[in-house]
Amino acid sequence: MSDTDNAINKRMFLHIPAAFLILFFVLPLIALVILSFWQTENYKIVREWTTLNYVTLATETAYITFFIRSLIMAICVSVFLVVVSWPIAFFIVRYGGRYKLIFSLLLAVPFLSGEVLRLIALQGMLGPAGLVNGALLKMGAAPLRFIMYSNTASFIAFVYLYLPMVVTTIYLSLLNFDLRLASAASACGAGRIRVFLEIIWPLNLSGTIVGFLLCFIPTLSASLVPRFLGGPNGTLYGMSMAQQFGESGTWALGAAMGVVLVLFSVAALAILSLGVNLRRTGFTGLGR
Repeated sequence: MSDTDNAINKRMFLHIPAAFLILFFVLPLIALVILSFWQTENYKIVREWTTLNYVTLATETAYITFFIRSLIMAICVSVFLVVVSWPIAFFIVRYGGRYKLIFSLLLAVPFLSGEVLRLIALQGMLGPAGLVNGALLKMGAAPLRFIMYSNTASFIAFVYLYLPMVVTTIYLSLLNFDLRLASAASACGAGRIRVFLEIIWPLNLSGTIVGFLLCFIPTLSASLVPRFLGGPNGTLYGMSMAQQFGESGTWALGAAMGVVLVLFSVAALAILSLGVNLRRTGFTGLGR
């Protein structure tokens, strides 16, 4: 094969994914931005440039409350999942042996069913007449009202939905990590906490950040979870945005809400990436 053919093949490998991203990500995003500067009246788009949608989002108390509530929920869920996922992933890598692949595949079992089906199952577990409260009533105890269509129920649902993804990203990061470094540090007298904080954690930081973002971004924009489990006081930003494209018919306002989410997600990614030396992290494999 000539050098010309090799060059053409390399360009094809680059152009195909680039065209895919432009067609299915860049162009829809541009359309969303343009729509956010228009208005909708009586379910019709009015093509007149205005910043009224963004003014509404910045001044209306309801939208500010929805966004702050979603932000707090996303941070709490993501931090909790990172804390819980680390020991699970480390146990699989350290003690899984030849069954590591099986354990990692078992994490994907919940994804064999759709998200709606899993949420309906949780609804049956956490609802007023669900299995949890039904069992408590059988034992003569009072039902747990704080898990009945509340932010607590949404929190449990988010943990259930995104735990496999966070565990998998940290697991993939630890697969590239040389555990002999931790053993060497222990042999030199370092305690377990110091080994984790100074060896294991820094060298797998990018995997942790990826896991955090894979949970943070979809939680921030979630619409199905609060709709199924949130209750009257559990409306989140993503659910409100979905309503703009549905019942309300205010598509331009919904587009503006989507642009705000994209900008905030990009800002979160940039902030979390600051100070991360990718060549020292196990997730990329660049430092090995």
